Amino acid sequence: MNRNRKCRSWKSVIVIFLAVSFHLGAFAQQKLPTKLKTSLNAYSFNGPLMKGEMNLDDLLDYCAANQFEAVDITAYYFPGYPEVPSDEYLYHIKQKAFLLGLEISGTGVRNDFTDPDPDKRKASVELVKNWIIASEKLGIPVIRVFSGTADVKDIPREKVVDYMIDDLKECVEFGKAHGVVVGIQNHHDFLKTANQTIEIIKRVNSNWFGLILDIGSFRTDPYKEIEKTIPYAVSWQLKENLYVNGIEQKTDLNKLMKIIQQSGYRGYIPLETLGAGDPKVKVAGFLKEIRAAMNEIGE
Repeated sequence: MNRNRKCRSWKSVIVIFLAVSFHLGAFAQQKLPTKLKTSLNAYSFNGPLMKGEMNLDDLLDYCAANQFEAVDITAYYFPGYPEVPSDEYLYHIKQKAFLLGLEISGTGVRNDFTDPDPDKRKASVELVKNWIIASEKLGIPVIRVFSGTADVKDIPREKVVDYMIDDLKECVEFGKAHGVVVGIQNHHDFLKTANQTIEIIKRVNSNWFGLILDIGSFRTDPYKEIEKTIPYAVSWQLKENLYVNGIEQKTDLNKLMKIIQQSGYRGYIPLETLGAGDPKVKVAGFLKEIRAAMNEIGE
């Protein structure tokens, strides 16, 4: 009698457990709506920052004054780059951003994983690792890397891809250990097309690796290539202009936002302005256009 009662009791527990598990599993599989956060890529102020007319404190003040939600601070603009500055300076930037209500959405380095010289690639790996540690200290979730720009026309592409994958995997494993995602940018260098970019991401094969989706670096049918690569995006570079069959055109932000909405992407959408003109004026104007397009999709 007691044995039967215990058996029925255990069966009830199992049924409840399975029901709860099914419910949680179904919830986890539900597609969440798009959630976008504005961010400024520091490269928009490359001229003033490199000339010393502006520093990172000024950049943070500008972002806060213009109601950005975040800032993407490229590593080049930290004092002493490529060396990592002192913890005191890193924590100053982290604290100031926090007090201004800003998140630091990303950073990035100048590496080259296409270089046939293994010692130079090793130096690039060490550079990425050093800035992964800096990113961890700053609370930065993702670091941008490049494929590279070395002259490899006399080397089979497959060979370059093979040694690039090895270097990327080492960086990604290090990033995973420090809680920092590694994102590769399609920068119209070694990676020119959606298919080339996706090949790299699939071969690295890690959920700690993704794409910094640079909309201005696809040169044939950018909107289709964006649709193709957006499932791999971990951050962006939204630019004022893109290229259709090699011809520069103004970005159709409404069309872009609809693509982003349909994908279900959630996260930062850093903007980056380029070319002549006062970056303070250009950035503010572009941000206004982006916000208007976001409003069109209910963001």
